[in-house]
Amino acid sequence: MESEDDMIDDSVSMEDDFYSGDLSYCYDDDPNDNDNDYYFDDDNDYGLLEDDDDDDQDAIVSRRPQLSYTVLKEADIKQQQEDDISKVSTVLSISRVDATILLRYYNWSVSKVHDEWFADEGGVRQSVGLLERPAVQVSNARELTCGICFESFLRDNITSVACGHPFCLSCWRGYISTTIYDGPGCLSLRCPDPSCNAAVGKDMIDKLATSEEKEKYSRYLLRSYVEDNRKTKWCPAPGCEYAVDFTVGSGNFDVSCNCSYSFCWNCTEEAHRPVDCETVAKWILKNSAESENMNWILANSKPCPKCKRPIEKNQGCMHMTCTPPCKFEFCWLCLGAWAEHGERTGGFYACNRYEAAKQEGVYDEAERRREMAKNSLEKYTHYYERWASNQLSRQKALADLHQMQTVHLEKLSDLQCTPESQLKFITEAWLQIVECRRVLKWTYAYGYYLPEHEHAKRQFFEYLQGEAESGLERLHQCAEKELNKFVTGDGPSKEFDDFRAKLAGLTSVTKNYFENLVRALENGLADVDSQAAAACSKTTSSKNTGGTSKTRGGRGKGSSKSGGSGRNVDDTSN
Repeated sequence: MESEDDMIDDSVSMEDDFYSGDLSYCYDDDPNDNDNDYYFDDDNDYGLLEDDDDDDQDAIVSRRPQLSYTVLKEADIKQQQEDDISKVSTVLSISRVDATILLRYYNWSVSKVHDEWFADEGGVRQSVGLLERPAVQVSNARELTCGICFESFLRDNITSVACGHPFCLSCWRGYISTTIYDGPGCLSLRCPDPSCNAAVGKDMIDKLATSEEKEKYSRYLLRSYVEDNRKTKWCPAPGCEYAVDFTVGSGNFDVSCNCSYSFCWNCTEEAHRPVDCETVAKWILKNSAESENMNWILANSKPCPKCKRPIEKNQGCMHMTCTPPCKFEFCWLCLGAWAEHGERTGGFYACNRYEAAKQEGVYDEAERRREMAKNSLEKYTHYYERWASNQLSRQKALADLHQMQTVHLEKLSDLQCTPESQLKFITEAWLQIVECRRVLKWTYAYGYYLPEHEHAKRQFFEYLQGEAESGLERLHQCAEKELNKFVTGDGPSKEFDDFRAKLAGLTSVTKNYFENLVRALENGLADVDSQAAAACSKTTSSKNTGGTSKTRGGRGKGSSKSGGSGRNVDDTSN
């Protein structure tokens, strides 16, 4: 048994942590360990990456946890399923039917099957329904009674699973057919006897089911391998039949299916790096919830004093008339009856009563709530409009990329007398635009949830986002407008080589900008905290060496643990 135990991978517990969402093993818990700080170089330079740093960048990349996933076709899924069944059957010395039942019970985890089997084989058999000996002893009589229809049949027309409970072939067929048409629950089929836990395997299905039922059962079994397996998921794109097998890697869950759809393996939403899944879930929920509708109503309307229906005032004087059947006339400002208003209260465009009551604090709470709702709505609208705008720009860029690949590249190759293999820089530029639009879109969701009081982080985030967005706009304009004159030209152009160099350069520069942005956000903008800590350390050092109290640190900004740090970053960054 020692050799069999050795076959179980020592990394099982690490994989279990990873697929359950615990990625703590990927990183050192020691905050003073600099090995984790591979996202940034020593200079914390968020500008362009210089050529001299190529070796350092290669070293940085080599230290990152490597991501690995495989896109599987149906044939690949079947092959992996068969391989896993063979492994379990060979190691445990059991039939392939029993191995399939075991794997199904343990969600197709080979390592889990091995662990549980070698720890308590008898307990596993009892739980799964793989009986070693029959639960009932059947007599050697020529005829037996079916336990369902209670008819007597010759022994050839009676069959049973490992438990030995006898049922006629007709009742078995009806039982199997009903459970298969009921859905995937047929994969956990048990003996028809209510008191029996014996499992019904694929051999019984192959023996008694019709061709259509066998096909359904096989389809359920194949889908089970993906849907019950923690390491495998279907691509969520509509109509896609590929699956993705994900192995232990870094915290980056973004994968690209062969159907060209990119999604997050962890939450199955569209790819959203560098924003975490929790933020994405909150943002999507907020976009679909009714909360913003209520905020808009609260910020832009007032209830009719009589019927309480919300009314929006979009123009005109303060004299309001509610819609039928209410028809109540009132003042928009103080909500009093209009019959009590006139020239003495300020006329149609003012209300002395409201101003007097406001000075006394009568309307403070209502106005405060309305102002808060308005500010909240304005903030959400600001970020949502830019999020949606980049989504539309990305969709347009995808359409332009398709047009370029299918039509324009061939035409451009003929006009400029250049083989299409030398025009890959154009496709690379458009692919970079598509990816950058996706990243930029999700940075607005990140910005919405960035705490308002963290001024230094917000300032740093907006700087990085602005630099990346400016670079992307330059690249997009070059790829869209400047390329058009070569596509619509009459022949070769002397300026095409200059355009090639410009577009390739902009592609590289924009890529660097966005890599800096992604690294910073994935690191939680921690560089701001490190700069603050450095500033505090420098201040303390200057004090200990006799620095005067009139320096910036001496005024107390460096000694604060919270707000002081933020102010130091603002001072040093300016």
